[in-house]
Amino acid sequence: MQQLAADIWIEEGPSVPFLGLPFSTRMTVVRLANDKLWVHSPIELNDSIRAELANLGELSYLIAPNHLHHLFIGDWLKAYPKAQAYGTDELIKKRSDIRFTASLNTAQDWPWAEQIDQLLFSGSALMQECVFFHRPSATLVLTDLVENFAPSHFNFWQRSVAKLVGIVAPNGKTPLDWRLSFFFHKAEAAKHFTQMLAWQPQKVVMAHGLVIEQDAVAFLSRSFSWLNKHA
Repeated sequence: MQQLAADIWIEEGPSVPFLGLPFSTRMTVVRLANDKLWVHSPIELNDSIRAELANLGELSYLIAPNHLHHLFIGDWLKAYPKAQAYGTDELIKKRSDIRFTASLNTAQDWPWAEQIDQLLFSGSALMQECVFFHRPSATLVLTDLVENFAPSHFNFWQRSVAKLVGIVAPNGKTPLDWRLSFFFHKAEAAKHFTQMLAWQPQKVVMAHGLVIEQDAVAFLSRSFSWLNKHA
């Protein structure tokens, strides 16, 4: 695993096909003060990952931050039956076969709240996403809300489509279809974005694309420029 800062790591997984494009996968792992591990958007599980996690702490919390990032949650729960899984309302409805501890849509005293802030980015009829901020490392953890693929990740035709959608680095942003779905509720989205900026992140981790480790606020301001008139 690649360590971003004290007590936070990322791990890359194999690409999965989505809408005709190869989507890379990435999970984020945070070790909490009690040595319990918080895993965001779990990727495909294998023996190597299990060994690395065993050296870090106790796998305790599995986070499925939107209704698209659920492919491997079931396998993780089988491997870690004591772990607690959390997903959005949309995902819990979609995956009734998975045992979720609670919905990320419902405000409560989260067991990771001493180190990780969160908010539900809503305003779209297409999808909601719960975003997180690891305070000790000033790292914002996103899933699909911003995608920032390296140009070399795609072939020529795929790259043309990805640029049209707006998900190619260094200008990665919310994909076009999702942006359009906020048309009637941009003010709500802008409110959430203002909260994200107030956290003053120094790093941005996304499930898909290049990690931002410098000038994070400037990157986010460009990525969410489609909300400028409403911020």
